[in-house]
Amino acid sequence: MTVRTEQKERTRQDILASATRLLRERGIGGASVAEVMKGAGLTVGGFYAHFESKEALVSASLRQSLRELWGDLVAGAGKLRGVEAVSFVVRRYLSRSHRDNPGEGCPLPAVVADVALAGEPVREALAHELGDYAEALAECIADESAPSRQRALALLSLMYGGLSLARALKGTPISDEILKSCRDFARQAFRND
Repeated sequence: MTVRTEQKERTRQDILASATRLLRERGIGGASVAEVMKGAGLTVGGFYAHFESKEALVSASLRQSLRELWGDLVAGAGKLRGVEAVSFVVRRYLSRSHRDNPGEGCPLPAVVADVALAGEPVREALAHELGDYAEALAECIADESAPSRQRALALLSLMYGGLSLARALKGTPISDEILKSCRDFARQAFRND
């Protein structure tokens, strides 16, 4: 790789990092190209040397941030399986720390409503990443039975919904109650299988 190619890749990663932070905090609509580039320490003029459109940037940012988040969750669960794996994953995802630090956590609560209105590439990026994570999570949460993508998708939906509500209600007593209730429900649901 040449020095110029390496520099271009570093710049692209800086742009992605800035975009990811803004997407997590403000959603797609709140992350303008100008703000993304400013966050990366660059001017707007250089944007198109790295991405063909804001939609391409959002797609790449979603893919990267979700792969990192979900890869960390599955890797953190290690060799745990069944209800122990579920407990680990929901404890980490549905935590106060994750709720209180949206700029470093899951982008879904901030972007899902925008994704529904976004172009096909953004929806495809999210669908692809959710599908991949559902497969990985299904393997992780399986016990003696075969992995279940359906159970993994249900767990993902519970996690996302719980985190979204807890973030929306941050600072109220019910916010912590939602996190705990979702964690308890997930563990109980997998215990009863």
